[in-house]
Amino acid sequence: MRVSIATAPGGVNPNEDWVGATSTLAVVLDGLSTAGLDTGCRHGVPWYVAQLGGHLIAALADPGRLLADGLAQALDQVAALHPGCDLRNPGTPSATVSILRAGADRFDYLVLADSPIVVERDGAYEVFTDLRVDAVVPELRAETERFATGTPEHAEAVRRMVEAQRLTRNAPDGYWVAASDGEAAEHALAGTVAAVGVESAAVMSDGAARLVTDYGVASWVDVFATLRGEGADGLISAVRKAEATDPDGLRWPRFKSGDDAAVAFCQL
Repeated sequence: MRVSIATAPGGVNPNEDWVGATSTLAVVLDGLSTAGLDTGCRHGVPWYVAQLGGHLIAALADPGRLLADGLAQALDQVAALHPGCDLRNPGTPSATVSILRAGADRFDYLVLADSPIVVERDGAYEVFTDLRVDAVVPELRAETERFATGTPEHAEAVRRMVEAQRLTRNAPDGYWVAASDGEAAEHALAGTVAAVGVESAAVMSDGAARLVTDYGVASWVDVFATLRGEGADGLISAVRKAEATDPDGLRWPRFKSGDDAAVAFCQL
């Protein structure tokens, strides 16, 4: 398959998303925001997603390997790179994971948390995502929506929400992300899609999918038309143009005025 990729930060801070691809593989990672809280790690989220992405691509070089097995290996390998950090800290650097792999007659997919994979087949769109995080501390999530983005009140509400989310992260009654333990791979949602009829697919961080999932100003038909006509960069630009019309998050309440975005557009 032919894969075009793009990623961009949502503001002035370093990009915490990562995207990589080969002719048969597309990977998107979305680093979780720390909200200024302690992580127990001196390296930071951008370092973490870069290391995890590279190790994940290498671990899945074998086309017959299960995606979850490759992810588990990559997680353990990255943890071994920084043993001096407090990897038991609930805020240790972590990320969502979305993987799509093309085979001879099928596509394998894996999603861990809310970065979606969208497959276009015969004019219809199938979405694979993991929204368990949405069920966590809903009252604190709602509290963040009371304040304009960028205000001290909003920043404090986000901090309280993230602090509470961390206590449910990678726990049986919470939600799962890639962090410091390969066990998380066992909790990913994985499956296969027959290749017959598939025209294209997009692997995205939630920051790139928001025109559909959060803002409701576009359909997947629109998104794939943008990807075909303007490329992966064009989709991110379209997201930024929409966000610029609502810089304070009053129309579309959100945690940041602009979120980091990453996308891999796969065409057969």
